Amino acid sequence: MGSTRETGDEWAGPEYGTAAAQRVREALAWNRAVPDRILIRLLDTTRGHLLWRRDLPEAVLDAAVDHPEWTVRAQLAETRVQSGMSAERWSRLLLTEAEGRRRYALLTVAVAAGARLTDEAYEVLARDPSGAVRETLLELPAVPSALAVALTADPVPAVRSAACHAAWPHLGPGARATLTADPVERVRLAAVVARHEEEPISEADYEAVNAAYDITGLRLDRDLAARLCAGADPKPRRRLAENPYLDPDLVELLAADPEDDVRLAVSLRPELTEEQRAAVDVDIDLRRMRHAIPWVVALHEDDGAMRRLAASGHVLLRSSVAMARRIPPDVVERLARDEDRVVRLFLAERCDDAPADMLLEVWQWWNGSLSTPDRPYGHPNFPRRDLLRYAEDPHPRLRQLALDDPDSTPGLVERFSRDADAEVRLRAAADPRLSADSAVRMLDDPDRDVRATAARHPRLPVPVLIGLLGDEETAGAAALNPALPVAVMDRMTATGS
Repeated sequence: MGSTRETGDEWAGPEYGTAAAQRVREALAWNRAVPDRILIRLLDTTRGHLLWRRDLPEAVLDAAVDHPEWTVRAQLAETRVQSGMSAERWSRLLLTEAEGRRRYALLTVAVAAGARLTDEAYEVLARDPSGAVRETLLELPAVPSALAVALTADPVPAVRSAACHAAWPHLGPGARATLTADPVERVRLAAVVARHEEEPISEADYEAVNAAYDITGLRLDRDLAARLCAGADPKPRRRLAENPYLDPDLVELLAADPEDDVRLAVSLRPELTEEQRAAVDVDIDLRRMRHAIPWVVALHEDDGAMRRLAASGHVLLRSSVAMARRIPPDVVERLARDEDRVVRLFLAERCDDAPADMLLEVWQWWNGSLSTPDRPYGHPNFPRRDLLRYAEDPHPRLRQLALDDPDSTPGLVERFSRDADAEVRLRAAADPRLSADSAVRMLDDPDRDVRATAARHPRLPVPVLIGLLGDEETAGAAALNPALPVAVMDRMTATGS
């Protein structure tokens, strides 16, 4: 069948793909068997799909960076906010953009992505004719201090203001005095904020500075902090509850705040003892999305801190510990038995030391998220042997694992292809040992996902696959079939097809 797919006449003719040409192209963008040169061609027609792939080949990324169409370059930047891009590519994308407004737009996306640039790019953008570009450049995480210092003398006040924050630790007394006495209020206020550790923000400066900046996380004058902690507005109290400079008595005051969110923020302060933390009355909604607590993340490589925090009665601290990539064995053992299943889930998703038995437990109710789609099943510690014992298990998530056992047989695949549970049938439909006849039969499965998976099976007979490509309802799934000959992919993506 392999030679027929590559050289036979069955693929000749215009019938495949014509009913849903665009759908076919969009699906081909996600087909890992498509060569780079064809993916590059797809940039012109499927940019909204192709560029969202996290595993884009290097050649395709380079082609998108250098693409003549602005919409492709802009889409590339947007899609790399989460999946990242090298400093060299970000720099090339920015420096080759001739239109100022577009360069500024790309730079704002680079800031959102926390991008790093090459030394050359920082220097060129620091001399950009657009003040908005020079100002935004200073929001990047690794701007060289020498450039930030130089930009404190920029003719544009907004640039001087932004440079003030980035350059302050590197400025001498004279430069600091110049910024403090700047003729433009915006720059003077930036200087007040930048020097807050040396000179706490006073009552006199508060109103003007607070209108321009969120200062509740900075060092405040004691009387100002006390007034805000006792104020009627819960918003500043909520932010003050996280303020690292707050005096202990004000922290104690906020620990009894009438607002739940304020007390919760207090309960997460790093300096609290376990007894103080437990004394804060908090009612945590375990259904809410959880994020890593930054100060806990900063301690991920401190084994002693991990032991202490893993034993905390505060579930959000334990959740953040479970997100560490490597954890001491005794801490792993403790978290693997945690009563909160989200703690166990985070351990399964993020920690390379997660134990096999816990991964198997989590697998029974979780099959991956958008951020970690391969966990727990794809975890290196996930059990891969002695799985045939689950072949008769009533739980379908366990039963399907029998196909992963090295001693499993094509006969078991065929049996599971007729299983009562759709997820078990889905696993059978994805198994390369599935017979061609069963793959064809599963195209009529009552479950849509099973049908789509069967359409991608490489053993489908060529005439059947051609028919799927010509049907608008099935064309997308069929175009993901890795057995499509490259010559056919070429014809499907040819201009005008």
